[in-house]
Amino acid sequence: MASAFALAVLVVSCSAKLKQAEALNLAETPIQTVDDMFAIQTRNGTVLMRIEAKKMERYDKDTVTYESFPMGFAVYGYTDEGLLETIIISDDARHITGKKRNRSGQKPEIWEAFGNVVVHNVVKQETMETDTLYWDQAANEIYTDCYVKMYSPDGFMQGYGMRSDDHARNAILHKPFNGYAIVTKDSTKVIIDSVNFIGPLLKN
Repeated sequence: MASAFALAVLVVSCSAKLKQAEALNLAETPIQTVDDMFAIQTRNGTVLMRIEAKKMERYDKDTVTYESFPMGFAVYGYTDEGLLETIIISDDARHITGKKRNRSGQKPEIWEAFGNVVVHNVVKQETMETDTLYWDQAANEIYTDCYVKMYSPDGFMQGYGMRSDDHARNAILHKPFNGYAIVTKDSTKVIIDSVNFIGPLLKN
């Protein structure tokens, strides 16, 4: 009698789990979850990029795989000499990789950042703020069509739409308005970089 009861409980338990599994949408369920993620990308022993996130979820779709960062992330980009140059932070982000290779034999990769996106170039002491930002790794380009604010030692600019290399060295606003510049007569400018300790640089 006891063994028959145990078998009945086992059947009921398995049946309940099967119903839960059938109700689970695998397309919307992460295949991997990582808390307090820390990752670096290197080349010949030199750090090129560092990523930090409180949570990462990886999903596998029919045509793409992507990592989601629902609690935001921070990306740190370095120069070829290993100096910190660019910092990108946002409230939410995704890294999308296509499964089909392009004509160059590469899989397309796009990073998407959403919500309070801040791009800071440490070397040039320039900061951009926007709501949405895209990073095309193959093209080495960051861009947006949203409203953008840009701060630098030379002044302030704002407008809609921005294109730049992925280190934010040459950001260009497509539709600027109501900006201002700071005029100076000095031929040199001292940039204080507390991270890389960069001294006086010639002014552009």
